[in-house]
Amino acid sequence: MVTISRHSRRARKRNEKRFWDSLQVQFGVSYILILAAVLILLNTYPLFVSENMVFRSKESSMLSAVSVLVSSLSGLDHLNEENVSAVMPAAEESGQSRILIANAAGRVLYDTRETREAVGNYVFYTELVLALSGNDAFSCIYKNGAFRSRAASPVLYQNQIIGAVYAYEYDRTQAALLEGLQSNLMRISIATGIGVLLSSLLLSTMLARKIGALLTAIREVREGAYSHRARIFGRDEIAQIGQEFNSLTDRLQKTETARRRFVSDASHELKTPLAAIRLLSDSILQTDNIDMDTTREFVSDIGAEAERLSRITEDLLRLTRLDSGILDAPAPVEMLPVLEQVFRMMSLVAQEKGIDLTYHADEDCTVSGTKDEIYQVFYNLIDNAVKYTPAGGSVQVTLRREEGEVVLKVEDNGSGIPEEDLPRVFQRFYRVDKARSRAAGGTGLGLSIVSDTVTRRGGTVEAGNRFLGGAVFTVRWPALEGESV
Repeated sequence: MVTISRHSRRARKRNEKRFWDSLQVQFGVSYILILAAVLILLNTYPLFVSENMVFRSKESSMLSAVSVLVSSLSGLDHLNEENVSAVMPAAEESGQSRILIANAAGRVLYDTRETREAVGNYVFYTELVLALSGNDAFSCIYKNGAFRSRAASPVLYQNQIIGAVYAYEYDRTQAALLEGLQSNLMRISIATGIGVLLSSLLLSTMLARKIGALLTAIREVREGAYSHRARIFGRDEIAQIGQEFNSLTDRLQKTETARRRFVSDASHELKTPLAAIRLLSDSILQTDNIDMDTTREFVSDIGAEAERLSRITEDLLRLTRLDSGILDAPAPVEMLPVLEQVFRMMSLVAQEKGIDLTYHADEDCTVSGTKDEIYQVFYNLIDNAVKYTPAGGSVQVTLRREEGEVVLKVEDNGSGIPEEDLPRVFQRFYRVDKARSRAAGGTGLGLSIVSDTVTRRGGTVEAGNRFLGGAVFTVRWPALEGESV
C-alpha cells in the first residue's frame, strides 16, 4: 500500500500543471523579455549616439574658437597681462562661457569672467597642462542637465611655447534638446510597451485558447468520444490543424462505426452456423433410437454448416490481410487462363441450376497483381451472379482490353439490385435479401473482397443494373504489356 501511494503521489506530481508549464505564461514572459530588451536599446542607443554627436560638434567648434584666439596671440614674442589684454578685446564675444590665457609657467594673464579672480594665479587644469605640453586638448561631459566642455591649445613663438589658451563652455540649450529627446523616447517606450503587452496578452490568450480547445478535443476523442469536434475559428496554422484533426476524427468515427458494425455482423454470421451445429448435435444426442438415415441427414447438415463457417472464416482472414496492407508482390498476370480455370468449376454449378453460363475474352489482357487475387475476383463475381440468377436464366462474362485498361463485365438477367442498395453492395456483410443470401450459402463478404482487392491494385469496380433487367458488375484494371510469370 505504501508503494502504491508513493507511485500515485509521483504520478499526480508529474500530472500537476505548474505555473511555468502554461504556454500562455511562456509566451507572455518571452514577449516581456523581448520588449524589455527592445525598450532598453531604444532608450540608450539613440541617446548615446546623440551625445557623441554633440561631443564631436563641441570639440570642432571649441577648438576652432581657441585656434582663432591662438592666432591673434601668435605675433607676440612673450605674454604678459598688458599685451594680452591689448590683443584680446574680442575674446568676450567668442561665445564661450569663460576664456583663460596663461603664460608658459601656467600663471593666468587673462580671464573673461567679470571678477577676473583667476588673473595672477597659477592654474593646473588638465586641458591647460596638456596645452602647455604642446598638445591640443578637449573634454566634454554631460551632467546635471548641461554640457560642460573644455578646450585648450598652446601659443607658439618661433616654435617655442610661450603660453596657452583655455576655453570653457556651459551649454544647457543642447542639453535641453537631449532631455526632450529622452522624454519623447520614454513616452514612446511606455506607449509602445503598453500596446505590445496588451497585444501580446491578447494573442497569447487567443493562442492558448485555441491550443486548449485542440487539446480538449484530443482528450475527448482519446476517451472514446469520437463525435467530439474541435471548434477553432480562423485561418491560421492552428485552425488548419483543428480542421485536419476534425477530418481525422471523422474518418476515425467512420472507421470505428464500421468496425463495430463489422464485429457485430461477423459475430452474428458466425453465431448462425454455430447455433445450427449445436442444435443438430444436441438433436442427435438427445433423441433415443434415432435411425441411421436421420443421423446421416443431421451429420450432413452439420457438415454443410461447418463448411459455411469455414468459408466465413476464410473470407474474414482474407479481408483482415487486405485491411492490414499485406499484399504479395505484384507480377504481370495473363487473365484468360485464370478465367478459364474459374469457368470450368462454376459451369458445373450453373448446369445444376439450369443457368446458361457463357464468356467471351480477349487474349491480350495482362494486369499487375497475383493469380490468387484475380481468381478471387472472377470467382466471387461469377459465383454471386449464379447464386442470384433464377433457374433458366443466363450469366455472361466479358473480358476485354479497352484503351489501356482491362475491363471485366459480369452480367445476369436476374431480379437486379434496388437503386437504394447499389451504393452499399460492397459493404461487408451487406445483403439485399438476407434470407435468400443465407439460403444460397453466401457470406456477405465476396463483393467486399472484390472491391478491396481491385482498389488496392489501382483498379475500380462498379455495380449497376441492365436496361433489360438483371445486374452488371464492371471491373477495370490498368493494362500491362507482357507475359504472365
